[in-house]
Amino acid sequence: MNFIFISPHFPKTYWNFCDRLKRNGVNVLGIGDASYNSLDEELKQSLTEYYYVQNMQDYDQMYRAVAYFAFKYGKIDWIESNNEFWLEQDAKLRTDFHVQTGIQDDAIGFIKEKALMKEIYQSANIPTARQHVISTLEAAYSFIEKVGYPVIVKPNIGVGATNIWKLENHQDLENFFNNLPSVSYVMEEFIEGDIYSYDAIYNSAYEPLFENMTVWPPSIADIVTKDLDLMYYTCPEVHPSLRKLGRACVKAFGAFSRFVHLEFFRLKKARKGLGEVGDFVALEVNMRPPGGYTPDMMNFAHSSDVYQIWADMVAFDQNYKESGKEKYYCVYASRKDGHVYQRTHAQILETYRANLVMQEEMPEMNWPQMGRYMYTAKLKNIEEVEAFVRFVQG
Repeated sequence: MNFIFISPHFPKTYWNFCDRLKRNGVNVLGIGDASYNSLDEELKQSLTEYYYVQNMQDYDQMYRAVAYFAFKYGKIDWIESNNEFWLEQDAKLRTDFHVQTGIQDDAIGFIKEKALMKEIYQSANIPTARQHVISTLEAAYSFIEKVGYPVIVKPNIGVGATNIWKLENHQDLENFFNNLPSVSYVMEEFIEGDIYSYDAIYNSAYEPLFENMTVWPPSIADIVTKDLDLMYYTCPEVHPSLRKLGRACVKAFGAFSRFVHLEFFRLKKARKGLGEVGDFVALEVNMRPPGGYTPDMMNFAHSSDVYQIWADMVAFDQNYKESGKEKYYCVYASRKDGHVYQRTHAQILETYRANLVMQEEMPEMNWPQMGRYMYTAKLKNIEEVEAFVRFVQG
């Protein structure tokens, strides 16, 4: 089997995907914009060959790289990056090289564009916030008359919390239109709730091989705009209602043979037409693993190896059986520059020595969202999670 892994060097933990593929006898071929000598040794050992391109956004360069591998190694069976930024290009390369093990170019819009996502949710009767594709100020007023303030405006295509605003009144709305960005934007009714994600690995028959639930209070948007410290945690079990909706979304979006990260609101306040307190409402789909160290946190929470489960899906399309090992909560708590904390770094290390599974300074580009310093711990219950967060960030 020939597997082309796009940008295997970023995020840095993605060498694990390549390593597990190699263990399964897969021929792993990398394409990236980092020099071969700059790659981590673990990644080098996982790759059969690496093709350097100067600019990964230049489709001609990427096409030539895939063509080279196809000429040298024969039929390409998979093309995948597992990275949000490259999903459209992945799909185009698959289509152009007749690789059927993934999303094709004609279907990628329903995964990338928030407006098209809404159509899929609605066709599958999955509750989701009402939305308006921004056109004129008058049309925006008309939409707000139906849903009320506040509303959220965000790019129709985009990921994370960049360029997202909460509009509280007519003045905010007019200010937004006076500085209207050139890209397409959507407006949504504001949902009061925490963000939960359904993270899963599916085989070609739409069967879940692994399922996980992650809780994200507060939202990444609030982390950035309000300069808050990030905390979030993976859970030992998936809420039954979230599991049901997550599985329905996977089928509705045709997400076979993938690692998926689907986001939902859990209502803190009842919302007419959406649900009662505690109900889940669809936010958006991401057809790739969750970011950062979340896959590793899943491993700690479930005593598993999601990199291996994914590689087994690719190589064998087989079902994964729970190990029966003990499960935990795994929590991430960060600290930012400019914030004052009661405890020192040394005190955190000493107090939670037996629980910490990861601790490091994050790359500078991640500081606004992920914090500068992160502490990740494996704990037995939600009470211990809350105590850990208070200790680190208090």
